[in-house]
Amino acid sequence: MSPLKKTVLILLGVLVALLVGATAIAGKTYFDVKNTANKVSKPVKGRPEGTNIKDGKPFSVLMLGIDTGEFGRSDVGRSDTLLVATVNPNEKKTTLLSVPRDTRTEIVGHGTVEKVAHAYAYGQEKMALDTVEKLLGIPLDHYVWINMEGFEDLVNAVGGVEVNNKFEFKQDGHTFPKGKNKLNGDQALAYTRMRYEDPNGDYGRQVRQQEVIAAIADQALTFNGVTKYKQILKAIEDNMKTDLEPEEMFKIAMDYRESFKTIDEETLHGNGEMIDGLSYQVIPDEELVRVQTLLKQQLAK
Repeated sequence: MSPLKKTVLILLGVLVALLVGATAIAGKTYFDVKNTANKVSKPVKGRPEGTNIKDGKPFSVLMLGIDTGEFGRSDVGRSDTLLVATVNPNEKKTTLLSVPRDTRTEIVGHGTVEKVAHAYAYGQEKMALDTVEKLLGIPLDHYVWINMEGFEDLVNAVGGVEVNNKFEFKQDGHTFPKGKNKLNGDQALAYTRMRYEDPNGDYGRQVRQQEVIAAIADQALTFNGVTKYKQILKAIEDNMKTDLEPEEMFKIAMDYRESFKTIDEETLHGNGEMIDGLSYQVIPDEELVRVQTLLKQQLAK
């Protein structure tokens, strides 16, 4: 694998899905990546500074897809997608948990019980971290978010992605036939937004989101030349933020790469309920205990 491909996979993997397989960074590419890493790095005030990555220990990341940027919106937005990754270098395994956006929970710092997706709208990264941390009963060391416009830009930057659609449906003016579909950025965004026609509702949408993320990472491996890697960095620079410092990103890429060879995908399952006229996913106690226990085991020293 060339240094260019490795570098693309480093930043794409760390900031999008933590699927890092790089082993070396060299030359101008290194400085381009570090420059982008500096621009997207944004610490969170009022949160403890984690040292797990620097110490080579297991760590966790809250990954958010923010709906600002969708259809020209410019407000703060809500977390339309929530994923929690726990990365364990000792077990050489990563667990990727999908949290339904409609999960009913306490919004920490806001004094309400409502949809978990609202936490980011009320208090951005800190409130989202505090809320999901309490819900899952584990420390969340870091966050990464991408807005919807950035998701579209990333797909276009890699030249489109291919997905294997389970059934035909329409969304936002696009028709997605059953079987293999080659998607551009606008199509990929629509493909991951649909949930009302899906028999599995929001859970089915989460599967499609994970499918597109994996397809973006796969496309990164096919890159030749400088043009596409610069487009990737531009998409990341304009549309992402994380509290990971550049040194931590590179340490993940160099020292944690074995942790991404095995990725277990999990979903927090709830029951659909109407409460005060709003639709929620209410998580049964036994399901919450199951997921909390699993994540705690993954973060064990």
